[in-house]
Amino acid sequence: METPQPLEAEFFCVSCRTPFQNAWPLDAMGRCALCRSGLRSFDAAYAFGAYEGVLRHLIHLFKYARVKTLAPPLSRMLALALPRDEAFDAVVPVPLYWRRRLQRGFNQSELLARGLSRQSRIPLAKALVRLRPTPVQAGLSNSARRQNVTRAFRARGVQGKRILLVDDVLTTGSTAAACASALKQAGARRVALLTLARADRRMESWRLRANASDSGGKGSNAE
Repeated sequence: METPQPLEAEFFCVSCRTPFQNAWPLDAMGRCALCRSGLRSFDAAYAFGAYEGVLRHLIHLFKYARVKTLAPPLSRMLALALPRDEAFDAVVPVPLYWRRRLQRGFNQSELLARGLSRQSRIPLAKALVRLRPTPVQAGLSNSARRQNVTRAFRARGVQGKRILLVDDVLTTGSTAAACASALKQAGARRVALLTLARADRRMESWRLRANASDSGGKGSNAE
């Protein structure tokens, strides 16, 4: 099996690190539309690779086939994406609702966070609780995803702390944004997101250009 490769792109949002095919969706400060609008909530986002190919297959084996022995090597990949110029007070995994965790048998984000904590020596803190079950995000629009997780999390014990929020995959960022919002409401000083993979949206700029052409060139400068 091929070795998963780190995510590479010429253009990234300076805040959420979304990769793009060109600089067109970014403003003069290098921010994408969601970050400009304040919908992200987290202050930065980092990921090891793109959610495709071998890395996607490994995540699916780990998460859905319950191959828990993949936790250590995947945690090592996660550590490779850890920003070296930032300091954190706690590693916080994105929580599952208790019923879903019972069904799966484990929380994949917590296993990844535990491995990262051991390697980085950043303390693990289970500072987030999921208050209610939420429908599966796959297949929902961006706005529906945000609505789906609104007020779904509560945080505690993070006053004044710099938090490294850990999850397996970043797609639209709705779940991470809801978690970051809860952490900041509880007093977190800074929240950065770290994931194994992220959905590659570099072709989004091409779609926006096509939409702009279809609407007479009046399309918005958005993701």
